[in-house]
Amino acid sequence: MASKLLLLGLLVNLLMLTDAEPVGVCNGRNGNNLPSEQDVVTLFQNKGISRMRIYDPNQSQATLEALGGTNIEVMIGVPNDALQSLTDQNAANTWVNNNIVKYSNVNFKYIAVGNEVDPNNENRGYVDFVLPAMQNIHNAIKGAGLDDRIKVSTATYTGLLENTSPPSHSAFRGNVQGFIGPIVKFLVENNLPMLANIYPYFGYLGDPNKNLQYALFTAQGTVVPDDNGLQYSNLFDAMLDAHYAAQARVGGENVEIVVSESGWPSEGGEEATPDNAGTYYKNLVEHVRGATGTPAKQGISIETYLFAMFDENLKGGAETEKHFGIFSLSQQLKYDGLTFN
Repeated sequence: MASKLLLLGLLVNLLMLTDAEPVGVCNGRNGNNLPSEQDVVTLFQNKGISRMRIYDPNQSQATLEALGGTNIEVMIGVPNDALQSLTDQNAANTWVNNNIVKYSNVNFKYIAVGNEVDPNNENRGYVDFVLPAMQNIHNAIKGAGLDDRIKVSTATYTGLLENTSPPSHSAFRGNVQGFIGPIVKFLVENNLPMLANIYPYFGYLGDPNKNLQYALFTAQGTVVPDDNGLQYSNLFDAMLDAHYAAQARVGGENVEIVVSESGWPSEGGEEATPDNAGTYYKNLVEHVRGATGTPAKQGISIETYLFAMFDENLKGGAETEKHFGIFSLSQQLKYDGLTFN
């Protein structure tokens, strides 16, 4: 009997290890030189990419039409400048009808209501609109009978946090808690995930120790020990667990986090090179496709979306913002060995 139980346990462990989590890719369209929407969807299919994030349905209608019947799982965004209008329930109903119900053969999975809204950044003007818009979109999804398969959330980011190292000390910044606390409560009450954009590249830039290996998943052994006994050998896990720790402090300990963006630029700034970008993307995919989770969330899958399909020549901000593409404009993979499922 003992040998049979041991064999069964080994089989279960093998199944867990081979049940890899596929990664998605963000399909940003902030460029004037990009392949057509249909070509991009075809590229997703040809490369076996089964999840896509798109940011603005008003700019992505051709993408939605091309996605019909493909079974590609879709995270669709509500742009920040549309949030105020969706504080009206009728407007939210119309948005869902026009962008979700209308495309009944698209496999929608998430709606990201707002992106990186923060009382401390240029998006501060949208703070009061995020939660009401989320509630109204969720109500509209329920009204359409789609809440069993489409989850409503918002995409946050590490800029909302403080005291992130070691991760267990992390908390939302003082003037952020009044904004994010009610959002986390809404997610808890409705069994919805949090979306978080996790960028070790920017964490590396802000690290006085500038440990590139820690950011690229190439460090040997522990780099950051936590006082709860957990040990961190890569910055991605540390940043993700910092988000979990901050959520726990506002009642969201069991709210799952989906990594809605993560990437590394190939030019335009410090350590923004093709070699570093390729190393980061390949190691990230290998990491999240495993079944080990993070030190604080062992055994929990890390659903992750790579940012992004192509370099976006019209993006503002730092020069690096234009250079996160993993495919060239000729639709060739820029990094040898990068896989998606």
